[in-house]
Amino acid sequence: MLVPPEMMAAQSKLVYQMNKYYNERVANRKAQIAKTIHEVCRIVQDVLKEVELQEPRFISSLTDYNGRFDGLEVVSPHEFEIVIYLNQMGVLNFVDDGSLPGCAVLKLSDGRKRSMSLWVEFITASGYLSARKIRSRFQTLVAQACDKCSYRDCVKMIAETTEVKLRIRERYIVQITPAFKCAGLWPRSAAHWPLPAIPWPHPNIVAEVKTEGFDLLSKECLALQGKNSAMEG
Repeated sequence: MLVPPEMMAAQSKLVYQMNKYYNERVANRKAQIAKTIHEVCRIVQDVLKEVELQEPRFISSLTDYNGRFDGLEVVSPHEFEIVIYLNQMGVLNFVDDGSLPGCAVLKLSDGRKRSMSLWVEFITASGYLSARKIRSRFQTLVAQACDKCSYRDCVKMIAETTEVKLRIRERYIVQITPAFKCAGLWPRSAAHWPLPAIPWPHPNIVAEVKTEGFDLLSKECLALQGKNSAMEG
C-alpha cells in the first residue's frame, strides 16, 4: 500500500513539531525540576543531619537512589513533601477501628510498659503514641537545625502551623512528615481496594502491595481541629 506523498509530508511535519515542543518545553522543564529537586533535597538532608545529631531517634531516610529520592513527593514545581521513616514498630500495635476514616493509631503492645518504648515520652496515659507530641518535638528540632546547618542563610521554618514546613531560598516550600512503615498490614479505609468489578491489578500484584503495607503519617487532621487531645494519637 502506497502512502500519498502529501500524507508523508504531514506526518513528518507533525513529528518535527512534537520533537521541537519536547526539546524546547518539556525537556527544559523536566531538567529544571530535576535540578530543583537535587538542590532542595541537598538542603533538607543537611537540616536532617543536624536533627539526627540532636536526637538520634529521628534518623533521616531521605536517600538518593540514582537520582531518585525515597520518600519525596513533588506536589508542584515549587512545593515538595518529604517523608522520614521512624523506627521501633516492634513494641507498638496498629489499631484501626474505623472511628475516623483514613486515620489509625499506634498503641503499646499488651503487657509492655511505657519505659520499654523508644518513644516513651510521646506515649499518652492510655498507651497510645501521640502523633501531635512527636510532630511538636520534631518541629522544635528542625527549627534548631535550620539555625545550625550549612544552609542557614537560605532555609527558614514556616510558623503558624503544626506541620514541619521549610521555606528554601524564598521560592520553595518543603513539608517534612514523620512516618512509620506498617509492613504486612492493610488499613480498613482501603479495604475496598481493589474493586471487585475491575480485573486489575493482577491478584499477585495486589498480594505484593498488601504485603509491602503502607505508611502511617503524623499529619494534622482536619477532622480533629479545635477538638480536645483525647484523639491526639
